[in-house]
Amino acid sequence: MPRPKPSFCCLHCGHSASKRLGRCPTCGEWNCFEADLAPAADPAGWAVGRDRVRPLPDVPASAEERFPSGSREIDRVLGGGFVRGSAVLVGGDPGVGKSTLMLQAAERVARAGKIVLYLSGEESAAQVAMRARRIGAAAPTLLVGSGTNLVEFAAEIAARRPDLVIIDSIQTVALPEIPSIPGSLTQVRECAARLTGAAKTAGHALVLIGHVTKEGSVAGPRTLEHLVDAVLYLEGDRLQDYRLLRGVKNRFGSTGEIGIFEMSAIGLTDVANPSRYFLSRSPVALPGVVVTPTLVGTRTLLVDVQALTTKTGYGTPARRANGVDATRLAVLLAVLEKRAGLQISGEDVFVATAGGVKLEESSSDLAVALAVASAFLDREFPHDTAVVGEIGLGGEIRPCGPLEARVEEAARLGFRRVLVPGPGVKGGHGIDVEAVATIEGALERLGPQRAQRTTRRA
Repeated sequence: MPRPKPSFCCLHCGHSASKRLGRCPTCGEWNCFEADLAPAADPAGWAVGRDRVRPLPDVPASAEERFPSGSREIDRVLGGGFVRGSAVLVGGDPGVGKSTLMLQAAERVARAGKIVLYLSGEESAAQVAMRARRIGAAAPTLLVGSGTNLVEFAAEIAARRPDLVIIDSIQTVALPEIPSIPGSLTQVRECAARLTGAAKTAGHALVLIGHVTKEGSVAGPRTLEHLVDAVLYLEGDRLQDYRLLRGVKNRFGSTGEIGIFEMSAIGLTDVANPSRYFLSRSPVALPGVVVTPTLVGTRTLLVDVQALTTKTGYGTPARRANGVDATRLAVLLAVLEKRAGLQISGEDVFVATAGGVKLEESSSDLAVALAVASAFLDREFPHDTAVVGEIGLGGEIRPCGPLEARVEEAARLGFRRVLVPGPGVKGGHGIDVEAVATIEGALERLGPQRAQRTTRRA
């Protein structure tokens, strides 16, 4: 039977067309269309078995079976460990440490008595073994193979019956019956779909390591993210020691968790005290730096909010935010100008968080506003004080919770005072809790103005 006439699909945004186009009408990229051929029929054992239709109360609830990865930070992001029958996609920039992190996880799982199959399409088995020896991985049940033929990989998976399968990377494997190169849209989609179906049928956990595009998303374009159960991104500068593992999709846990690792000579190690990573190392107070306790998933972290203001040299002042929502920053600047009387409309304002953490809670409003006011007035905020609170449009400090966990984390790291939105929160452990009602009252905690800036700030 002849194959149906192929359609064409954009490699960047997935836009479909009946013919090859020079430029994508959706994303504007040039020469990005590829033939989207209909796949051949699934071989036996690839597809997920179909359940008969029945009333929802009659469907038995299958208990998810997890096994730990051996890393506290990976388990936190996954929601407790690898789930049998699930597929996890791990993405990140080249050289950030994806393969090292997954090889370490494979070693720990194998040390726990599980069978792990690590299949590499980018490196030979000797290269993988060389990296494994460098990080101290030598478990006898950690099986390593290399190649690019998905049919051969499937035969190994069926013969070994592993508990965990890692494919490094999904863009390097291909099905011989599909006439396109490895990494193409059709190959990536079909290979990922068949590997995921095999995992759900056989009951092993599957990890797919994926390349990313120049925009930072997993190449495919986003087809892979819809096929898998969890999507994790490993972030960080290759020239720095710290890495963040962030979950953006998780069918078996929360997507708000992050894992923090430090790169060392033996690979990526869990960071025991993550709050210190997000705090500045300066022992004295600095203008424009305020600390806030924020909730990231189920964990409380203390994060430095840093701000810088300077007289604009152009007609329209610049507003730049890194780790803080830009729209929320604009609202807070308007509140500072209207309710606190700070003339910031003619200033360039730059706000960032230390370590690259994203402040998604409104409880960080007070820290952002105080950091901007501290930088604008050139008045230090006490470095032994943390702040938490949401700011309303009237300048009032609104309650947010839970506050007890934030106060405890601040006390554990040696802070002496916490500003909170209202009374009723107990201190203790050497820390005082002060309630603030308005942004004007919070600004009273700023230190005196520095002498060299009195000519600029009246």
